[in-house]
Amino acid sequence: MNKAETLFMSLVNKHSTAEPDIHLGKMMSAPGLKYKDKVFAFYAKEDAMGFRLGEKFNPEKVGLNKYRPLSPFKKKPPLKGWYIVDKEESNTWEYLTELSLTFTKTLK
Repeated sequence: MNKAETLFMSLVNKHSTAEPDIHLGKMMSAPGLKYKDKVFAFYAKEDAMGFRLGEKFNPEKVGLNKYRPLSPFKKKPPLKGWYIVDKEESNTWEYLTELSLTFTKTLK
C-alpha cells in the first residue's frame, strides 16, 4: 500500500469508528466513505481522492491547485459539486473529508 492509499484508509478508520452512520462503500468501482447511503469521499485512480463539496465550493479559496471536476463519463458533463484532488495535495485530504461530510449531512 502506498502513502496515498494509507492516508485514505486512515481517513476511513477515523471516520467509521467516530460515527456509526459512516462506513466503507463504493463510488462506482472505487472504495469510498459513505454517510448513511451517500458517498461523500472516495479513493480515485492515480492516487487521488474525490470529494462531494457542493456547487458553491470554491477550491481556490481553500488554496487548492491540483484539482479537477469529477468527470467519469465521456459524453456527459462533470458531476456537479464533485472534485478530484491529486496526491500532491494530500495534506488537504483530511480537511476536505470533513468539509465533504458536513456538506453531505445537509443533503436529503
